[in-house]
Amino acid sequence: MAGPFTSDDHEHPRLPAPVKTCRICGDEIGVTENGEVFIACHVCGFPVCKLCYDYERSDGQQRCPQCHTHYKAHKEGSNEHEDNNGDAFEDENHHQQQHMENGKINGVSIPSAVGIHAGKQFDSEKESYSNEGWKERMEKWKNRQEKRGFNIKANENGHDKEEEDDTLIAEGRQPLWRKVPIPSRLINPYRIVISIRLIILCFFFHFRIVTPAHDAFPLWITSVICEIWFGLSWILDQFPKWFPINRETYLDRLSLRFERDGELNHLAPCDVFVSTVDPLKEPPIITANTVLSILSVDYPVEKICCYVSDDGASMLLFEALSETSEFARRWVPFCKKNSIEPRAPEFYFSEKIDYLKDKVQPNFVKDRRAMKREYEEFKVRINALVAKAQKKPEEGWIMQDGTPWPGNITRDHPGMIQVYLGSEGALDIEGNELPRLVYVSREKRPGYDHHKKAGAMNALVRVSAVLTNAPFLLNLDCDHYINNSKAVREAMCFLMDPQFGKKLCYVQFPQRFDGIDRHDRYANRNIVFFDINMKGLDGIQGPVYVGTGCVFNRQALYGYDPPESKKRPKMTCDCWPSWCCCCFGRSKKSRSKKKGMKSLISLGGAFSKKKKIGKQYSRKASSSGFDLEEIEEGLEGYDELEKSSLMSQKDFEKRFGMSPVFIASTLMEDGGLPKTSNTTSLIKEAIHVISCGYEEKTEWGKEIGWIYGSVTEDILTGFKMHCRGWKSVYCCPKRPAFKGSAPINLSDRLHQVLRWALGSVEIFLSHHCPLWYAYGGKLKWLERLAYINTIVYPFTSIALLAYCTLPAICLLTGKFIVPTLNNLASVWFIALFISIIATGILELRWSNVTMEDWWRNEQFWVIGGVSAHLFAVFQGLLKVLAGVDTNFTVTSKAAEDSEFGELYMFKWTTLLIPPTTLIILNMVGVVAGVSDAINNGYGSWGPLFGKLFFAFWVIVHLYPFLKGLMGRQNRTPTIVVLWSVLLASIFSLVWVRIDPFLPKQTGPVLKQCGVEC
Repeated sequence: MAGPFTSDDHEHPRLPAPVKTCRICGDEIGVTENGEVFIACHVCGFPVCKLCYDYERSDGQQRCPQCHTHYKAHKEGSNEHEDNNGDAFEDENHHQQQHMENGKINGVSIPSAVGIHAGKQFDSEKESYSNEGWKERMEKWKNRQEKRGFNIKANENGHDKEEEDDTLIAEGRQPLWRKVPIPSRLINPYRIVISIRLIILCFFFHFRIVTPAHDAFPLWITSVICEIWFGLSWILDQFPKWFPINRETYLDRLSLRFERDGELNHLAPCDVFVSTVDPLKEPPIITANTVLSILSVDYPVEKICCYVSDDGASMLLFEALSETSEFARRWVPFCKKNSIEPRAPEFYFSEKIDYLKDKVQPNFVKDRRAMKREYEEFKVRINALVAKAQKKPEEGWIMQDGTPWPGNITRDHPGMIQVYLGSEGALDIEGNELPRLVYVSREKRPGYDHHKKAGAMNALVRVSAVLTNAPFLLNLDCDHYINNSKAVREAMCFLMDPQFGKKLCYVQFPQRFDGIDRHDRYANRNIVFFDINMKGLDGIQGPVYVGTGCVFNRQALYGYDPPESKKRPKMTCDCWPSWCCCCFGRSKKSRSKKKGMKSLISLGGAFSKKKKIGKQYSRKASSSGFDLEEIEEGLEGYDELEKSSLMSQKDFEKRFGMSPVFIASTLMEDGGLPKTSNTTSLIKEAIHVISCGYEEKTEWGKEIGWIYGSVTEDILTGFKMHCRGWKSVYCCPKRPAFKGSAPINLSDRLHQVLRWALGSVEIFLSHHCPLWYAYGGKLKWLERLAYINTIVYPFTSIALLAYCTLPAICLLTGKFIVPTLNNLASVWFIALFISIIATGILELRWSNVTMEDWWRNEQFWVIGGVSAHLFAVFQGLLKVLAGVDTNFTVTSKAAEDSEFGELYMFKWTTLLIPPTTLIILNMVGVVAGVSDAINNGYGSWGPLFGKLFFAFWVIVHLYPFLKGLMGRQNRTPTIVVLWSVLLASIFSLVWVRIDPFLPKQTGPVLKQCGVEC
């Protein structure tokens, strides 16, 4: 920040004061009566406006947010300090601080207006005010201002109104969110137990290694290797949960700050992406409900645009969206008029609640009945389209104008874009504008790698940049509807924060699901991950991206680095010679300047300097006739240093592709379109950027957009952003922001887990593996541990399968993995079990996760580990190393026509064989062990206890799997029984034949001859 003006300034013409922004409230910093820019702190020059400065001196911390220097009063109309008043003010505040307890004055909570400290993460951890507290505080503040001679404008007639306006302005200047740490009484015992458990684990491993079981050495060495792997996996999973936090948002403050009456709405626009592939597998009625919930979201209509990606080029979805846009003309005004939740009609009308609660409109019942009737008719039309689509004619589909449908050949068709609603489209039945709805189907040709969902999302990024260019993007799956109409506002509380929002790459919401049975047999809700692991990551560098329910910063998707915080300059003293300080300062400045130039050249300009590019940049090989001169301003006002740091034309094309319109949009940090653009030309350019050859020889999928190389592109995309230094935020509003559907039967659930695990194996075998990627970057160590855990967890299945087989082997052979225990060894075993239980209990306390959810998660960890994760490891190795792509087919049986009927549906899959075999082996082992103990007498019951406990641990964890096999009628398919019994029998017979624990004799065989000789 520039220093204060001196007294010599009057000798020269005064230049206009540069526009500065307050780092607390985001408003412009004004000037004093002398025309000088207001400076609150003369030590570090931290930019603060006059209102925030007065508030800090009167009721805040009385210190500079950056250097913590005590604020002093300014002379009237200048930036000079007034020492006498400052001393009096300090005395007054010293008297007030004597009565301050736990951040309260006279019983009123006093939050700090400083929500952001330069170079530090935005805390905002103070308590919020009640309305009464605000009024009392504002009254005291005004009295102090009047005593000090400040002019408080309030006429006699409108005093109450102005007082209320001042209160609202003060409220709007408060932080939009705050961090809520876990109470110490909950988190400190949790951390202590984790540390104790780690120490116990070390002593336990020491005991296991130094005391081998000589009579069962192969079993012992196998068990020790498995236990060490489990210990390492626990460390990777546990320590990223060391700093869990919660966050609160203040939507009323967001409205006060950006939606003031009589002014333009300053909320940032947001583009919403919905992706779908096959409308026959992803029913159009579900996609229609998702689109309707987006169009009726509680957000300014001109700032919302919904893009639907149809990667299957289906005419069914095209016509379904046409019907949806027509129904939206009635549905959207009904939702906003009656403030209903959720705003997806299928789920709203199916809710079993009192829909008259809090509804005072006299015509609501009548309107609701009429709307429900119209929705049923809408469903009939959609179902008719689905029935028609199942009978595709031989010549292909024909559109209403008689021309063939361009997407008749799914993998060979041109790009298609259709705008249904918007400023130039249909209005609702009340004559109000509706959000824009855009259908997009990218071009596909044989011989091109289209990269599945990641490629479709990147195509939407480019299309939206050309057509609307909102600075933020919301990504949703077609079956995830908006359950909370204020979800976008929740995200904007973080992304529109004047300081912290610039460092955020995305705001991730938890996934919640409908239609899951009450007991959640197969852990479909994934509560432990979303309510424990993700909150732990939020306290480090941010949660991982989970593929849906995420609001992105567009600039982060473009591969730019986050803006660097200006570090506080080091203080110098007079005890050293001035030349010494100058030398040190000059060398440091030179180094930082070189480093800054390097980053500018590599990224195409600093974050604040990438808005303009040269006029010489023109589009080549383009059919739409765009030239960058028509869209971007030149470089007037930039010096030669800044011009040299900007990317050349070739660099832009290599990075973003051959589209000057899109390139120009990437340089608009706050989004928006050029004023000279027209709709027709933009549509043509949008068609160009979704062509199948557009990404060739560019950085799309490598450094820009969704990253290619794995079926779980979400993990890879978030990982790359965190490596660049971006932060993410986990937002958990009281009402779930989004809800979706999850597979609730066993086979579908295992295949879903198989896909996730396969993606993790692919990342592990790629150059993006967190074990060795980007160690010179800005990824924090605990965040790296979390990413390592996300890509190595499938390999735990090998150790888990071996460990679950050991109990059966021990029971069948009479051997055990642990030798006879002494007192000290028993202590380590007992201490380990107690620490495991204590860790789980304390984790449930601070996270509010129920015991049932935790236990279901533990059970499915074993079920998925010995089935889906195991197959994912071998499938990933075959795919990456040998180039063999193996798919597991699913055969479906008829489901029952009742609630949760799908839960009992059985679909044969190869994934069911390993866990079924384990259950049979352990059951046979239990029977064999008990029979052996009965035959050998009481002395054999003691050693049997540990083996039985081991086997029952396996059986209890696999119990939900066994219930899934049995179904409602307790019948198991013959094929599963045959394969499992066959494998278990073969394994048992081979083991008895080999008998590796029988001592081998090297000398002559001595047998009794049976004759007394």
